[in-house]
Amino acid sequence: MEPLSPEAFDGIVEDALDEVPEELMAMLDNVVFLVEDEPPAEDPELLGVYDGVPLTERGDPWASGTLPDRIVLFRGPLTRMCADLEELTDEIAVTVVHEIAHHFGIDDDALHELGWG
Repeated sequence: MEPLSPEAFDGIVEDALDEVPEELMAMLDNVVFLVEDEPPAEDPELLGVYDGVPLTERGDPWASGTLPDRIVLFRGPLTRMCADLEELTDEIAVTVVHEIAHHFGIDDDALHELGWG
């Protein structure tokens, strides 16, 4: 696949976020979406990560002064694994849904069973 500018990649991410049903996006609580070039060195093929406290684990003390949870997509591995823009767009959408599911407390095993692994 031809290299993409950061702006072009961000546009694809925005399109993927627009495809997530509004009802689902409205249920997200204190979450930001970010794009970084590469994942941590110990996991170079990581496509995305949810960094936060799932809704199923939050209690009253969680809410006071807590920074937003983060869903981070990694541009490098996503673009390297895809052959074309269509495949990249699909993979970004799957990764976004996968990481949103973690926000709701759904683990990797359950996501794999549901076909979103």
